Amino acid sequence: MSEPIAGLPEPEPIRIPDEDLDDLASTLARTIAEVRQHGVILDRLGADSDPLGYEEPESTDAEPESPASVFILAMGGAEYTAELAALANWVTHVLLPTYGREISSTRPWCSRWHEHQEAVARLHGLWLAWQQLTDAEAGLTGPATWHRDHLDHTLLQLRAPDGPFAACTTSPARANHRVLTTPDQLGTAA
Repeated sequence: MSEPIAGLPEPEPIRIPDEDLDDLASTLARTIAEVRQHGVILDRLGADSDPLGYEEPESTDAEPESPASVFILAMGGAEYTAELAALANWVTHVLLPTYGREISSTRPWCSRWHEHQEAVARLHGLWLAWQQLTDAEAGLTGPATWHRDHLDHTLLQLRAPDGPFAACTTSPARANHRVLTTPDQLGTAA
């Protein structure tokens, strides 16, 4: 901070009316989410090699490259791990505190959701839609569209009595806890 200049009065502290604090907190939360999203994008762009070990032959044509899939099931290795960590952060700090609701046999949830490939896929799709539809460019109806078109359907599928967490209701340590393979394990199974 700069030193006050002699002879000039000190500036008044900034005061924000209480009714504006919610807007400020919302704006700050949105900004933090955008910064995290940019970090994920930068991580994706900074990946040194293809996690699946496939190298495309160098093309002599001047065709523009199509973007790689942003869907988590199309990723592998470090890229998958980084994306899963970012998704887990969103699930833990945004989704569950707001929409978690009580766990029951008719509305199961698994604390080890990241071990269920279907859950990872559905939650990742939900998170991608959230990033897009809560952005300022989505307009004022973006969040309502996200709730209607994405959140409600995804939670109904994940938490259905016969959904991916059906065997996880009482304890993830149960013998019939259904844990599916991750993309990394799929590559080593062949």
